[in-house]
Amino acid sequence: MRAIRFRKTGGPEVLESVAMDLPEPPAGCLRIKHGAVGLNFIDTYHRSGLYPAPLPCVPGLEAAGRVEALGPGVQGFAAGDRVAYATAPLGAYAESANLPARIVVRIPDDISEEIAAAMLLKGMTAYYLLHQTYPLKAGETVVIYAAAGGVGSIACQWAKKIGATVIGIVGSDEKAGKARALGCDHVVVYTREKVAEAVLDLTGGRGVPVVYDSVGKDSFEASLRCLSVRGLLVSFGNASGPPPALNLQDLALGGSLFVTRPTLASYTRNPAELNAAASALFNVVSEGSVQIEIGRRYALEDAVEAHRDLEARRTTTSSVLIP
Repeated sequence: MRAIRFRKTGGPEVLESVAMDLPEPPAGCLRIKHGAVGLNFIDTYHRSGLYPAPLPCVPGLEAAGRVEALGPGVQGFAAGDRVAYATAPLGAYAESANLPARIVVRIPDDISEEIAAAMLLKGMTAYYLLHQTYPLKAGETVVIYAAAGGVGSIACQWAKKIGATVIGIVGSDEKAGKARALGCDHVVVYTREKVAEAVLDLTGGRGVPVVYDSVGKDSFEASLRCLSVRGLLVSFGNASGPPPALNLQDLALGGSLFVTRPTLASYTRNPAELNAAASALFNVVSEGSVQIEIGRRYALEDAVEAHRDLEARRTTTSSVLIP
């Protein structure tokens, strides 16, 4: 099979297309023929070395397709089942992969493989952010960074379904228009506006109870300043690099603030948690409350271009690689 691999960490140019042999699935695993592979910012963290991975490495955590073969002991699945996955181990940037059955979910009939690959990781992230890390309530105001991006585009729609007022943070006027179309009540363009000042102005100086920040280094201090007393900063991504070291006294001075750094893996530790998150996502998509847009499709062989576009902020909503 063809796969995308890197033998050393670095920029997008370290990705290479290679031919690889895939053995029969071992005990407890499925072999999945990929119909589509999800493109996620975390893929660039593995490739750059920000998140260390064993080398050589086939990146990618998310894909959808059909079950081709079952390893010994696998129950509850059959060859031909339409399935998807969005958690470790790495290896999704390939035509096929062997995955533990415990991390795989079935795709409903009304959701295509492309849509499943475009939304599962991002959508389950939005689910735990809004329902578990900080259970958002109707009438509350929330700040969501990268509002036109993969997770942001889903989280903004889901927050509106809950009944929240959404302040979306974006980097351009084009993305501002996209964020408004996704339901954002207010949009702040961080390249020409000061985020904290804008948020405080929009909230009458009170700030917000929660900020969902996927940017990291460049936004961390502003995100803290957006919070109301006892507010929570949810730092769930490092698009601009890791956040700076935190002085705990700053949390006291800001009004007894909280900070957390959650991961999808921590919220999908077992099949019950995984299936609950996936089912909640599939339900809101099937009913039309959350719509999934595929902004760009790339051939798997064009992974270098895809990573360059992702890191240059040229993508919006979700993107997929097609093997």
